[in-house]
Amino acid sequence: MTAVLDPPRTGRPPAVPPLRTELRRGLGPWTGAAVLVVVLVTMYGKGGWQGRWADTTNLLHVAVGVFCVPLALAAGCWQGGRDRRRGTAELWESVPRPPLRRLLVAVSPSALWPAAGLLLADAVCLLSTWPYVSAGRPFLELLAADAVALAAAGALGHVAGRLVRWRLAAPLLGIVGYVVLLFSAYAENSTRWLGPAGEHASPWDRPVWWYAPASMAWTAGLALAALLAHGLRPARLRPLALVPLAVAVAAASLILRLPEDEGPWRPDPALARPVCDDGVPRVCVTALDAKLLPEVSAALAPLNARLAGLPGAPVRWVTGPYGATRPGDVELPDPWEDATRSRLTRPDLYRNSAVTWLFSATCTTGALAGPAAERAGLVHLAVIEWLAPTPEDYGPATTDAQPYIDRLRAKSPAGQRAYLTRYLAADACDPDGVPIP
Repeated sequence: MTAVLDPPRTGRPPAVPPLRTELRRGLGPWTGAAVLVVVLVTMYGKGGWQGRWADTTNLLHVAVGVFCVPLALAAGCWQGGRDRRRGTAELWESVPRPPLRRLLVAVSPSALWPAAGLLLADAVCLLSTWPYVSAGRPFLELLAADAVALAAAGALGHVAGRLVRWRLAAPLLGIVGYVVLLFSAYAENSTRWLGPAGEHASPWDRPVWWYAPASMAWTAGLALAALLAHGLRPARLRPLALVPLAVAVAAASLILRLPEDEGPWRPDPALARPVCDDGVPRVCVTALDAKLLPEVSAALAPLNARLAGLPGAPVRWVTGPYGATRPGDVELPDPWEDATRSRLTRPDLYRNSAVTWLFSATCTTGALAGPAAERAGLVHLAVIEWLAPTPEDYGPATTDAQPYIDRLRAKSPAGQRAYLTRYLAADACDPDGVPIP
């Protein structure tokens, strides 16, 4: 019988891979934690983004561009100058590994930790949005492009820290990055779509399919070109850095061809599709806000009870990017502006806004002039207050219109409907034709 002998023990612990060591030490973990905290605090402070994927993605996008990229630049720059501050740069040069490999290992905390912190923050925000969404999808490709941009910023800052022998280089680089990104986000041309801080407002749009890959190629190409130019030895190999640089320039030129206003965003008809209730008048919201439809219908129910069946009353209340498209359609204010997590926070205020929009009219200059104009304005205010009283903490004072309000309230239901019929038939831009209660 042959005995199996254990291998001799040397008494030394197993070697730890250099990449794992680098990821555990230095400023990298703290940078990732800082990115996580900055994004979550920014999202918590803004509010109003839970319920629409576009709002969630857009605010995450802006938080990365305005706050996290400068943070990654500064932290990467400080991490890059670590060996020089410790006096170990020459020691690392003596290690029998290719210079580029040493550089990639050293830069990994500056690039990977900020991206990891951002992806974790993205996951938290998306999960908190998911229960309240009615339609659409999160733009995961844009969030991935933001993570690549953040990693690229950390890598570029790391290379800058290796090259610049100045302790104030890190904070100065972060400040310069913040100013440049902030100004580029509000540029009146297509350059604002190059950075991760370009803001888009319409929630009924979607990005073109190639924008996120082009953004990744643009930011990653710049970072890879800087790493190759700094880390390749011998010097004759450094022209290889022109390859990722050319890719970055090509991607940037493609992005710069986007329209100045719309950028990479295009309308998504599926999100703007109307979803209506069965009331009279009907209430229609977009598919994007379908979960808000019961809330909007309930808010408008007292108003609809008075308008139902009257000549000139709305046939449909509609909201969305296309507005009124049929005869009898009347536009509603965007319900999301008065909602939190797919619930109307102030139904009374929303109902008052709907009535104000119903009776608003675009008149020619000078039409609302003359001795009857002030009286007509008070009558308009009285009708609005009678149908949907303005909350006490909003709107204009109604003291002067109170006599007309009292007259309307004193009428019988039949008299109120008769007056409202005459009021709806009148020309709002003709003060003499506005009927007095």
